[in-house]
Amino acid sequence: MSKLINDITINAPIEKIWSILTDLELLGQTDPTVKKATLISENKTGLNAKRKVLMLDGKNWFDEKITVFKPNEELVYQLTDCSFPIKGLKHTYSFQKNGNSTKVQQVMEYTVKYGILGVLMDKMMIGKQFNSGINKFLTGLKTYAEK
Repeated sequence: MSKLINDITINAPIEKIWSILTDLELLGQTDPTVKKATLISENKTGLNAKRKVLMLDGKNWFDEKITVFKPNEELVYQLTDCSFPIKGLKHTYSFQKNGNSTKVQQVMEYTVKYGILGVLMDKMMIGKQFNSGINKFLTGLKTYAEK
């Protein structure tokens, strides 16, 4: 299993960031690598809320659901299906108030497909691509939350 840890400080209260992260259809407005996020569950937010995400490249996609929902404390998204060479992936978000700002940390844990070949692909490119995508997302989240 691979793990990527990233964080960003956003000049916005935890409550605002939480509401953005838990609105499943907003991802296309906060993540520049995403074309569209569509709700695929009856519940719009909360535990077990699900979305389908189409990537900007037009060929990749993923489905995910919320598996941990502790308002303003911890949020976990778990992939349920995807077009990537991944067989398990989850994003865990935590929050720390810093005066009028909030530090948002995202921990991504994932397992690649294809055994040792997948491990090599991860070391050479998958991890770097994921890390780049996470940083683009966090920057987009910051921009959206601060406006």
